[in-house]
This record gives sequence, C-alpha cells and structure tokens, in this order.
Amino acid sequence: MAAPVSPNVVVKWNGKEYTISDINDTDTVHDLKCMISKQTGVLPERQKLIGLKLKGKVPADDTLMSVLQLKAKTKLMMVGTREETIAAANEKPKDMDEVIDDFDVEEDDIQTEKREEFLEKIQRRVKDYEIKVLNEPRPDKKLLVLDIDYTLFDHRSVAEHALELKRPYLHEFLTSAYKNYDIVIWSATSMKWIEVKMKELGVSSHTDYKLTFMVDSSACISVQTPKYGMVDTKPLGVIWGKFKQYTTTNTIMFDDLRRNFLMNPQNGLKIRPFRQAHKNRDKDKELLRLARYLEDISSLDDLSHLNHRQWESYKPPPKS
Repeated sequence: MAAPVSPNVVVKWNGKEYTISDINDTDTVHDLKCMISKQTGVLPERQKLIGLKLKGKVPADDTLMSVLQLKAKTKLMMVGTREETIAAANEKPKDMDEVIDDFDVEEDDIQTEKREEFLEKIQRRVKDYEIKVLNEPRPDKKLLVLDIDYTLFDHRSVAEHALELKRPYLHEFLTSAYKNYDIVIWSATSMKWIEVKMKELGVSSHTDYKLTFMVDSSACISVQTPKYGMVDTKPLGVIWGKFKQYTTTNTIMFDDLRRNFLMNPQNGLKIRPFRQAHKNRDKDKELLRLARYLEDISSLDDLSHLNHRQWESYKPPPKS
C-alpha cells in the first residue's frame, strides 16, 4: 500500500472544515475531489480548490498528489455548490457572476493592507478601471459604500419579484443616509447584474436619494492570505485614488463579509446578512439601526478611529 502524502488535508467550505485523510501517492487531484464530494455533497466537477497549486498554476485533475508535495495538515478552501442548491437558485440570470461567499476572515487574522504587492494592484485598478459617474459627488459629503447581496437584498431566496427579497426599510435607510453621505454601490458581480438589481429594487430611479456611481467585480483585487489562500477583496483605495475628496477619514463601507475589508479594515462595518427574506422581512430592522448610526457619526471629522464592530453601543458626543 502506498504511503499517505500527508496525515490529512483540511478543506474549508460553507463555514465548516472537513478533514480528508488517507491520501496516497497514487491518488490524483480528481481522487481528492471525490473524497471531498463524499463529505460535502459537492460534485467533483463543481469544485474549485483555492490554495492547491503546482508551479503557481491550478493543477490538472490527473495530477498525482505526490507531485504537489503537500505539507501535513494543508488547509484549502473550496468554492462549489450542491446540485440541489443550484436548482433552487436557477432563477438567477445566466450571466450573473458567482460570488464567493463561503467563508469569512477575521481582521485580526491577517494584516494585508500595507503589503506592497497588493498596493500595486490597487494602483493598477486606479489607472485601468473606469467609473461611470451617475451623479456628481457633492462637496463636504462623506462616502457610504454598500454591498448588495445579503446586505440590501436576499439573492438566494426564490420570489416572483425582486421587491419581495428587498431588505426592510431599504429606501428609508438610503434616504436618511443621503443627507450626509454620497452613496456608492459595490458588488462583486458584473455591472449588468448590478444595474438590473438596482432597477428592480427601485434604487436607481428613487426621487429621495441618488447613487453617485456603481462599482463591479472588475475593481476587486485578489490577495494571498496565510489561512485561506487566495481571496478577492474590495479595496477602497481604488475609489480614493480616483476621487480625492473621499479618503480613509470620511468613508464607511457596509458588507456582510469581513474579508472584503482586508485592505481597509478601519473603514468596514460587517452588517448582519439578510437571508430567508420571506421569514425575516417582518422583523429585520438592521437598516433602521444603521441609519441612526450613520446619522450619529456624520458630524465627526475622522471616521477612521471608530471601532465599527461596536456600532450598536456607540454613543455620539454631546452637542455643544
């Protein structure tokens, strides 16, 4: 019997870790995927293993595991969806980009925002990524950057119309925020799909507030993390490099995934994800509470010193 390459491989998927044991020299990458499939239910052809590399490239399925020379307790992240989940979500447009949202990253785990190679990626985005301004930035306004999926919209539940999946108090929240903040949408999907969502939700045509611009997945960058391998993130430096009035001192971003704040941890607020809209839309008041928080901090000269993890207990300074 061939000796195992390593005692085990740990695969993280959907918030859980799965230990794959007894990997032999004669096993291939496809064999590994089959072992993973037995534990997760995700078919081998649906799996994308992040962190598994051969000479800097993704190894072919027929690559022998012995060639990869994995270390003991190698950790990988898997992106993939069970067949039944795909069937339940088949109402999504075919050209919609899939968002990797199977895990989260604690800010304390990884300090990446000062890594030179990642800063260079941001500078390339500043140079190459084109932003279409919908409404001119307003003088003296702070900047609010908003995710869509699970932040403003439950993109997995099934409904006859997108309005049924809209987060409660969305328009009230945006109307309130617009008084003090320019509003930008940044979603890790295609611009086409962002535009469709904003139209169906009534955001792009609302008369009480206006979007300054929208940003799609092309402005994201990939960063290498010790724990999770290569992940995508949303660097606010892309916006700051193009619009000098927006800086780390006057910008706040809401997202349901903390990994999207890796390049700007002081500016990110992790919102509670809005899922199961039909069950939770009568009791979800997250946006109402966040509207009050935005109002409370709007008079501050510098937002970067705030600990947004403690936003619910924030006490505004007394008015003079």
